[in-house]
Amino acid sequence: MQLFVDTADLTEIREAASWGVISGVTTNPTLLAKSFSGKDVSIKAVIQEICGLVDGPISMEVTSPDAEGMIGEGREFATWHPNVYVKIPFGIEGMKAVRALTDEGINTNVTLVFSANQALLAANAGATFISSFVGRVDDVGYDGIGIIEQVVNLMSLHQFDSLVLAASIRHPLHVTQSAEVGADIATIPFKVLKQMYFHPLTESGIASFNADAAKLQAVAV
Repeated sequence: MQLFVDTADLTEIREAASWGVISGVTTNPTLLAKSFSGKDVSIKAVIQEICGLVDGPISMEVTSPDAEGMIGEGREFATWHPNVYVKIPFGIEGMKAVRALTDEGINTNVTLVFSANQALLAANAGATFISSFVGRVDDVGYDGIGIIEQVVNLMSLHQFDSLVLAASIRHPLHVTQSAEVGADIATIPFKVLKQMYFHPLTESGIASFNADAAKLQAVAV
């Protein structure tokens, strides 16, 4: 399973890229506003800088309410860099846009997918990625990982080309569970990605080895 980082913060992306484990980046209007609200920046320049930091799919989300507007935005985003994937919210207008952009050879990431039926519709529209949410589904009393598993099984059973992207990841266990049920990708907040590195037994083991190494050095001297 590939790991993406879910952020628009260039400092976080730069650091995560240096770790050598991420294969892509997902952004959305909320993440971009969090990082750049009130700042005199070009979002195009930001996305292009991200593309320079991570050589993989970089998702940029449309904001138009109708298919025509989404298609126009998507075509524009696709000119920014070959690695830009057009992120499109699920819905009737969104699926119209996905079909049109797919037919033009533009990669898409369908977001805000909360059910297997929505995933089936997105796959039939030709989505490159289907972002099935975990945490937000759990929040309303349903099983987010269970839906990821359903979607993965349906994509395999019916031989769709769409890749399943586990989104709305809240903690490291969500990453493990997404991998166990066969998600192709998990997009992970920077904080959670960092948490995945740490385990108390690893930390205590390193401390023990370092202490023993210091003893050996003392003997050698």
